[in-house]
Amino acid sequence: MHTSASDGWPSPRQLAEHAIACGLDVIAVTDHDTIEGALRAADHAAGRSRLEVVIGEEVSSRQGHIVGLFLERRIRPGLSAAATVDAIHDQGGLAVAVHPFWRTQRRVRGGPVHGVGWLAAELDFDAIEVENATPGFYVFNQLARRMNLGLGAAELGGSDAHILDAVGRAYTEFPGRTGKALRTAIEKARTAAGRRRYRPMGLMRYAAWGLNHERYVAVV
Repeated sequence: MHTSASDGWPSPRQLAEHAIACGLDVIAVTDHDTIEGALRAADHAAGRSRLEVVIGEEVSSRQGHIVGLFLERRIRPGLSAAATVDAIHDQGGLAVAVHPFWRTQRRVRGGPVHGVGWLAAELDFDAIEVENATPGFYVFNQLARRMNLGLGAAELGGSDAHILDAVGRAYTEFPGRTGKALRTAIEKARTAAGRRRYRPMGLMRYAAWGLNHERYVAVV
């Protein structure tokens, strides 16, 4: 999930409040190349409900985007994919290959927006995102799921939410209801990824965000 700390629309507080209202147990806030949104969302959620916020970051490596979960410090963008995975592990985090087969020529913060491709099968990733809720990602998701059949890594569903309507559209099920239980499930590959359809209004809002995102890309 993304917040206004990078290119998401909701503030960290709005995202946390929405997740609480949805009855979610654990969310991961993974803004692009920063953990500030995650830290603020976690601070807001603390003591208000059972919601736990995993501190994460969607890191722009030279070969594609990589999500780090359970982080303590920001991972510097611009490293190789292998070095990014190592940096995540060095601070005790988990490395996730997100939307590995998404490729585009758009450029954000000096690099192409895409997944790491077949490097997801070569590097020491802890999990593979096999369900991404972005509209139009069906083929990319299927390719990731088929690749992971051979890997046997933990499968994750990520809403990749930049708007509130996207929260929970893809999700990860696991035994338990805490961040610690989620981490254990990922490490033992006991997760299941799922996806829900967007409502028509949600698709319209997503299209509006997409137009705004093009302007974001142009000025970064």
